Amino acid sequence: MKKNILFLFLLFSSISFSQNIRFEGTVKDTTGVGLEMANIMAVNQQTKAMDAYAITNEAGKFILTLKSNTTYTLKVSYIGFQTFEKSVTTGTTTMNYPVVLKEGTQLNEVEIVQEMPVSVSGDTIIYNSDSFTNGTERKLEDVLKKLPGVEVNKDGEIEVEGKKVQKVMVEGKDFFDGDTKLATKNIPADALDKIQVLRNYNEVSNLKGLENNEESIALNIKLKEGKKNFWFGDMTAGIGVGMDDARYIVNPKLFYYNPKYSLNVIGNVNNIGELPLTAQDYFKFTGGFKNMMRKGGSSFNVVSNDLGIMGLRNNQAANIESTFGAANFSFNPSKAWTLSGFGILLGNKTEIENRTVSNRVDNLPDGTSQTITETREDFTRQKSNQVLFKLSSSYVPSEKKHFDYDALIKISDQKENTSVFSSLLSDIYTAKKQNPFSINQNLNYYYTLSDKHVFGFEMQHLYQNEDPFYNANLETLPFAPLLTGYINEGAGVRDDVTQKRFVQTNKVDTKFDYYYMLTPKSNINLTLGNTYSYQNFDSSIFQILNNGTQNNLTDASTMNNVNYSFNDVFLGLHYKFMTGKFTFNPGFSVHQFNTNDQQLGTSNKQSFNRILPDVYALWQIKKSETLTYNYSLTNNFTDINKLAQGYVFSNYNSLFSGNRFLENSTSQVHSLRYFKYNMFNFENIFANISYTRQLEGIKTRALLVGVNQISSAVNINSSFPDETLSATGNYGRSFAKYYKANARAGVNWSKFNNIRVFPDSDSDPNNNPTKIQTTESVSQNYGLSFSTNYKTLPNLTLGYNFTINDNFSDVIYVDSPTVTLEYFFLDAFSFVSEYSYYHNRNKSNTIDSEYDFLTASLMYQKKDSKWEWKLSGTNLLDTKSLDTNSFSQLGGTSTFSSYRVQPRFVILSLKYRL
Repeated sequence: MKKNILFLFLLFSSISFSQNIRFEGTVKDTTGVGLEMANIMAVNQQTKAMDAYAITNEAGKFILTLKSNTTYTLKVSYIGFQTFEKSVTTGTTTMNYPVVLKEGTQLNEVEIVQEMPVSVSGDTIIYNSDSFTNGTERKLEDVLKKLPGVEVNKDGEIEVEGKKVQKVMVEGKDFFDGDTKLATKNIPADALDKIQVLRNYNEVSNLKGLENNEESIALNIKLKEGKKNFWFGDMTAGIGVGMDDARYIVNPKLFYYNPKYSLNVIGNVNNIGELPLTAQDYFKFTGGFKNMMRKGGSSFNVVSNDLGIMGLRNNQAANIESTFGAANFSFNPSKAWTLSGFGILLGNKTEIENRTVSNRVDNLPDGTSQTITETREDFTRQKSNQVLFKLSSSYVPSEKKHFDYDALIKISDQKENTSVFSSLLSDIYTAKKQNPFSINQNLNYYYTLSDKHVFGFEMQHLYQNEDPFYNANLETLPFAPLLTGYINEGAGVRDDVTQKRFVQTNKVDTKFDYYYMLTPKSNINLTLGNTYSYQNFDSSIFQILNNGTQNNLTDASTMNNVNYSFNDVFLGLHYKFMTGKFTFNPGFSVHQFNTNDQQLGTSNKQSFNRILPDVYALWQIKKSETLTYNYSLTNNFTDINKLAQGYVFSNYNSLFSGNRFLENSTSQVHSLRYFKYNMFNFENIFANISYTRQLEGIKTRALLVGVNQISSAVNINSSFPDETLSATGNYGRSFAKYYKANARAGVNWSKFNNIRVFPDSDSDPNNNPTKIQTTESVSQNYGLSFSTNYKTLPNLTLGYNFTINDNFSDVIYVDSPTVTLEYFFLDAFSFVSEYSYYHNRNKSNTIDSEYDFLTASLMYQKKDSKWEWKLSGTNLLDTKSLDTNSFSQLGGTSTFSSYRVQPRFVILSLKYRL
């Protein structure tokens, strides 16, 4: 069956090509100079349809693929020139057709521009949505996947020209602060008119041209006229049956846009695994806050204490119940003032079942080796409720002044209960809960005094409370001898141990920038900045004895009461200048660092100075072809979590203690990026190579006994640097109007150093023999895809991905071909189906697993009808689980996991469109 489908597809493609001829030519002005970015269209005089279009290259050349023996109206347009329109009849061989445009007013502009599928205006690429749709599309994501140069992954992240899109706007207004996943999964496809790709994007006009925005991209969605000043959207409700229980979904969406205000409302209640936002997305959600200290030269990141509750893959699980509600608004009290904000409520109940086989080979100091193998089954129940609120105000009274204020609030309530059945340990039952809270505020002011003087002030404040609570009930606590005051009640009595933590963070980043324009192509940037952080860390351990009483552990090794302050004052100087096709932006920052750690009744203070250079260089080879180099030297600092010396439970079999005498590490990063986007043949090429070398990194000193681990943080000697080298490349091409192909390759090499402690007669890991353990790994990923985009015929997307993970102790291979079929037929029916196959295996053939997934949906909607019926099936092959492989640099543990997923189910839903 698969061979027959492939044969028919290739046969159809060959027939399509055989009926076409190559029609090429040039567009020049009256002096013979080629006109780059001129628009060419060929309109079939019989069908009145546009059969082909092109955009000229730097020499004015164009190529069209047209039907043989057909009469076309050839239309050519270019800003500032009179339009060209002439009837042309093709033959059966290649044709060459020169066009000369005369300067003057452009005629018939509306008729010509409105049909052009792709056009370019300065740094903006404009796609006409209807030119790429065939009737099967239901949301923004479906349309974006068909645009040349645009890719969308399964997480809703958008890439244009190999660069990640930073934000999505609708009619110039942020859609939930530009979150790409909410936009791609919820904006209806039938509302789209134009999709604008804004390259070199900077939302602050005062800084346009002063900062390096070549990697910055945003999308702006233009709505169809019938969707403006009117409510639009849809309401979906569906019920179905599965292998285990009933299924349901309710999904209302409402949108309203006019020049003065906008409102978006999205809801979703279901138990079919459809998650507008996962819990991981919640923690990654920045609310539009940017990394304002990216040129500061130092790195101080606040580490989350979320206990790993939401680190699991709960977008695919044994059972998922999801509740989602969101509202986003924008209001303009005046032309200069914009108020906006959003509220998001996310609730999930998740059941996770996972079977894991872990292997580790220990090479002991005496020359012998031992293999540790554990088989483990985890049954987890999670319940979480998360809330996000944001309010923003932007005041831009003129081109010279720009004022912003934002406040983002995160509130969360999360619980998790897990039952663990291990081949090496007894049955274990754990409970986790936490209610983190944070508020992030941002204040920005930009002022252009004159053409030569620009000022910028930015300040960001983070206040955060975290209160993770962890409980483990197991037969024997492996770390009991290390916990002073712990009571061993003897054989037959299980250990019940609990740890409470409270971490509070206050962090303020302040930065003042002054730009002085030396010439129209050069400027000096002077930066005065400060990062100040104050944190508190409290933790305590207690056990519940067999008689129900509580035993509090009060020794200093089992408790933490730590205060930690970090202060970085710096002065930065950067010089940016352009010469010919080159842009250079070298600079440096001078830092004064001060830290103070207070615990165990004493203070540990550090103070030192550091000069940190950085370089940015750009070679603008052509308008859409660049080579970019970046270099930075960064000081990396840990936050309070690795300084607290009292023991902290990472898990029931993992105990960690910090080190108050840790020092900062230094990392240097080199990156080189090549990019080319050719509108002439819609060719998209990018490649990137980066190298990172970290000295005196903060590493783990670990004693591994069986599957149990006791670890601490240490600075490793600079003679053992951590290194990573990664390279990626991509080639994409859209051709013959109906086809899109893409090839991607990536290689990553890494070398990490940690300190292994080997058990001796002494149970204290500080007195046991140690050695530096160096772990190297190489991962490779290769992908191919090919898709068609016919208007009236079935469309196929063929993809293949191949991954190799070599950790020098084993090699894991993963094959993953995919096939997607789309077909709009009888002017009312849409059929969409996707098949994915996965094959995991290792070099030694001890691992060999295969699984696949099939989904399909059939939709029925008459033309101009507001009602749509949909019959959809998920996991139609009733696959029980998905399999993954991983490798841990610490200890060299290789892990194979089998993760249970929802069984087959079918949903019948009805949608009503406003």
